[in-house]
Amino acid sequence: MSEKNVHPESLMMTLGYNPEWSEGSVKTPIFQTSTFVFKSAEEGKQFFEVITGKKTLPPGQTNGLVYSRFNNPNLEIVECRLAVYEKGAEDACVFESGMAAISTVMLEFMRPGDIVLHSNPLYGGTNTFFKSILSRYHIGAHGFMPGDKEEDIMKAIDAAGIKDKISVIFVETPANPNNVLIDIAMCVSIAKKLSTADRKVLVVADNTYMGPIWQHPIPMGADICVYSATKYLGGHSDIVAGACMGSKEHITRVKKMRNNLGGMSGPHTAWLLTRSLETLKLRMDKQCENAKVVARYLRSHPKVEKVYYFDQFDNPEQERLYKAQCSEPGAMISFDVKGGEAECFKFLNKLKLIKLAVSLGSTESLIQHPYSMTHAGVPEDIKAKINVTDKLIRFSVGVENPQDLIADIESAFK
Repeated sequence: MSEKNVHPESLMMTLGYNPEWSEGSVKTPIFQTSTFVFKSAEEGKQFFEVITGKKTLPPGQTNGLVYSRFNNPNLEIVECRLAVYEKGAEDACVFESGMAAISTVMLEFMRPGDIVLHSNPLYGGTNTFFKSILSRYHIGAHGFMPGDKEEDIMKAIDAAGIKDKISVIFVETPANPNNVLIDIAMCVSIAKKLSTADRKVLVVADNTYMGPIWQHPIPMGADICVYSATKYLGGHSDIVAGACMGSKEHITRVKKMRNNLGGMSGPHTAWLLTRSLETLKLRMDKQCENAKVVARYLRSHPKVEKVYYFDQFDNPEQERLYKAQCSEPGAMISFDVKGGEAECFKFLNKLKLIKLAVSLGSTESLIQHPYSMTHAGVPEDIKAKINVTDKLIRFSVGVENPQDLIADIESAFK
């Protein structure tokens, strides 16, 4: 049977690992080591020539193990499997956090004087990195809002005089925390218009919210996908990790930058992530199934003013984008509670089964108040523009029985 004909969820059990390498162990062991022994001085020289970029390997060959800042069996196995799950990707790169993935990608593909064109709203850490950190290195950021048309964005770019400075378009969709979809095809179109023969503008998509199951930005034209692998990819609230996927050319460059910055995943994190990938589709399918049930219930609740979930649409453009970009509505629900922050807090404080905590995509259901928690640092005028109000709650649906989740919500509202 050819691997090309095997589904990703099946390949997660075997890809990149041979039990003969580890005394027949059916599961990958943790290679908890910092360094590796060379068979000869000549072999060590050859490995370092590849690691330092002096020589390139022929297609299909992999370099030998050198030092766990450069490569480690656990890191290589999980990267091999992630590349299979992300449709259109040729390679993957794993980090100790999602922000390490984003910052490494941006630092590799941007230079002083460049501008990143980005969607709004952004995850708070990404927003801080773009506005407060990259600015130290004379790299600017220019945002556009959900619903902005391509021609409007191009006019704004021209008016700002930054048309020749944009090197990366960064799109986070669906947007956190209000489930607004951003047009990936539009971003790809803008990138093509801004690219020249000497300078290609890259499209980097943060696909954390939908994971590699419900949305695939690379076949839509994105160059690189980035993830907080803490979320669905890890899925058990027991690791912090990040990842990016893309072409061999782009990911090779990212790995070289990672080697220099030192943000790679350690062997234990990589091992836990490998474990999680075996159940990724099962977990995400169940979470999505649960979310559909819970969303229907919330829409009928008298204390809920509005539900933000992709099972229903009051905006034709959002419905069009959903059909073009997503295969399922996912497991993230946001909803407005009548009465604002006071009523939200009363509700949140009475939940028993659903955990009051930030993060998302885990096996347990997690719920939080974005206005005062994850988006507390966002300026008030920006919150108003992106509809992050004090009545909004963000709910990451887990794998529990959906009727138990509904019972918990019903009890808390009472």
